[in-house]
Amino acid sequence: MTNDAPDHRDRILDTAAEQVRRFGEAKTNVVDIAKAMGVSHSAIYRHFGSKAEIFDALAARTMAEEAELTSRFVNSDGSAAERLRGLVLALHRSKRAKLGDDPEIHGLYRRILVERPDLVADYARRMTALVRQVLEDGSARGEFRIGNLDAAAGVVRDAVTVFVHPAHVEQAVVAGLDMEPRLQAVVDMLVAAFSATTRPGT
Repeated sequence: MTNDAPDHRDRILDTAAEQVRRFGEAKTNVVDIAKAMGVSHSAIYRHFGSKAEIFDALAARTMAEEAELTSRFVNSDGSAAERLRGLVLALHRSKRAKLGDDPEIHGLYRRILVERPDLVADYARRMTALVRQVLEDGSARGEFRIGNLDAAAGVVRDAVTVFVHPAHVEQAVVAGLDMEPRLQAVVDMLVAAFSATTRPGT
């Protein structure tokens, strides 16, 4: 397979992820990734300018997978309330699972939170837009009465951040806290508020 094959970038990321899992972020470098792939390091640099770019891409790929997971609830059957609840619970569980099952990849989040706020902001925009779609559908069906969908989606985002932000999830796990019942209560309150909203802009 040539270095220009369409899936070469994904192969690099897959190999980099395995190296990070085995040796940790600090001990993984471009040369090691290239050796594991059986290619020269110059073949890596055709796709990524540095190790940092590879790690950014790994984090971005995980974010894209989470957005895909969320999209399943946006496009599924069921009431808007059920889909909103399922969406945030699935995201919370995904974060917890990533921390427990893939801690080295989870750890890449800590770096991008500081070094790549643009990636974090883009992720937040995408996820908020998906939440907005659920709220909009609920409003169209008469299930919700929301005057300002953008504001409502932002409220959901802000209310559940503590349950899905990698740093908060990690702190809760370390402290031995089961956050899922609290998340359920938050979503229940949001659904009740959206169902009772009658005034435009609220």
